[in-house]
Amino acid sequence: MLAPALRGAYRFRRDDRGVTAVEFGILALPFFTLIAAILETSLIFFASQILDSSVQDASRVIRTGQLQTGAAANNTLAAFRTRICNNLYNMMTCANVKVKVSVVANFGSATVTYPIQTGNDCTTTNGVKTCNWTITESYAPGAGGDVVLIQAYYKWPTIVRLPGFNLQDQVDGTRLLGAVRVFRNEPFGCSNCT
Repeated sequence: MLAPALRGAYRFRRDDRGVTAVEFGILALPFFTLIAAILETSLIFFASQILDSSVQDASRVIRTGQLQTGAAANNTLAAFRTRICNNLYNMMTCANVKVKVSVVANFGSATVTYPIQTGNDCTTTNGVKTCNWTITESYAPGAGGDVVLIQAYYKWPTIVRLPGFNLQDQVDGTRLLGAVRVFRNEPFGCSNCT
């Protein structure tokens, strides 16, 4: 009576049909998590590089005086933000790009502060913690020979949020991307420079 049960158990143990499906089921979650993490890391680095390149290109028209000596309608914060956004390939919402252009006394006095509230400065509403922007957007491209500091920031939304692998650095689940340029304007003549 015991012999048929033992033969059945032996056949069951030696049967390897469906092994691939079971192994795939075990390995699928870590595999696809790793692929998603790689893709998100690559996308964040790509977006950061796109923002940096766009700020570099847009700052050139300030450095050469093209904005300051051109039409007054093009020499505004909105026009400069649009110039940055034109090179972002629709990867970022233009209205959410924070820009500050300011004249500084010299290269040594060009200081960059963290643009978002931190720690106890953040507010909590209905259990959701929010840290607001501390950067005050402004636009002062300066005259010829002035040292100009340009800062641009964007909160990039993250998707993969796993323990041990989490690219968010903000409490709202985003990662802060930033680009900063400091340069001396070329010597150009300008009657309405600020």
